[in-house]
Amino acid sequence: MKVVKKMHTRTLNRALLARQMLLSRVKLPASEAIEKLVGMQAQSPNAPYFGLWTRLEGFQQEELSRLIQDRQVVRIALMRSTIHLVSARDALQLRPWMKSVMDRHLTGTYSKQLPGIDFGLLAAAGRKLVEEEPLTFKELRNRLLEQWPDLHPEAIGNAVRSLVPLVQVPPRGIWGKSGLAKHTSLETWLSKPLCSQPEATTIICRYLAAFGPATVKDIQTWSGHSIKNINKVIESLRPQLVTFQDEQGAELFDIPDAPRPSADTPSAPRFLGEFDNILLSHENRSRIMNQKYRSKVFTINGIIRSTILIDGFVAGTWKLIRERRKTTLSIEPFTSISEQNSNALMAEGERLLTFSAPETHSHDLIMKDPVE
Repeated sequence: MKVVKKMHTRTLNRALLARQMLLSRVKLPASEAIEKLVGMQAQSPNAPYFGLWTRLEGFQQEELSRLIQDRQVVRIALMRSTIHLVSARDALQLRPWMKSVMDRHLTGTYSKQLPGIDFGLLAAAGRKLVEEEPLTFKELRNRLLEQWPDLHPEAIGNAVRSLVPLVQVPPRGIWGKSGLAKHTSLETWLSKPLCSQPEATTIICRYLAAFGPATVKDIQTWSGHSIKNINKVIESLRPQLVTFQDEQGAELFDIPDAPRPSADTPSAPRFLGEFDNILLSHENRSRIMNQKYRSKVFTINGIIRSTILIDGFVAGTWKLIRERRKTTLSIEPFTSISEQNSNALMAEGERLLTFSAPETHSHDLIMKDPVE
């Protein structure tokens, strides 16, 4: 009888941190790091900058801004129908792989608000408009309503977002710049066609390399694909994968040569930006965050707060407060932190302030009392 090794929560934590480049910073170009992570969730335009800073040696904002301006990375709705920052190459692969998820989201959410509409005609009309010039969703909706005046304004715009691969164009996502999100089609922006046959097996193996070991439900949580579709791919991959069990007895899948450090591997304090995918890519999040802290991190209006990691686990939140000539880093721990970890966290916080604050600003760092 085959004996399946059990992986405890701390061991899963260290595996995740190693793959997420959070045990120690790595020397890697930002473009390669973004691909290694299979993209970075990016509803907040600046979040990927903090995500790369905490993972990469010597990362500077200009590197990512240049990649966006040069169209080497793009901002596009992908996994879970949320905005992700991905490489241009990955966008052309991942967007068609997500088509069934987008279609299900479209029919489940918007079809009742758009009775009788021909989605093919709507997609063609929306594509034509954004390819003539990048548009905000408000501009797109207003122009579509000229043709379909009786339809729900918000639904008609979001339907096009599901039907057409829309990218947000600069200056959206550029550090230090502001502006409304304007969209054009991915194909027009990159002057390349979508991949006609994305390889689900390759994509799921890449997920495991970045987030594993993981269950089928974890993969579903990350991607939005159905359990049925994921099970089919996993079964085809099973001979190539290694398997474990978590503490609840669920089957975990992994690629054989992925790092799985021991549970006692040291993990220094880290700052994660808003919406970091490390918090969003597993059905069972106990490997990175205690369930009792969920309401402190996941807000009722859909914001995922910036967090601190102590000994590899979410232990508080942080925010930058910008005033006229001063930037303050405010840290709110959930529980008491040892003197050693507190000192290391404060030192890391000073580095974060240096990275994020304008040179003309003075710096302040506040550690609030724990909120149990």
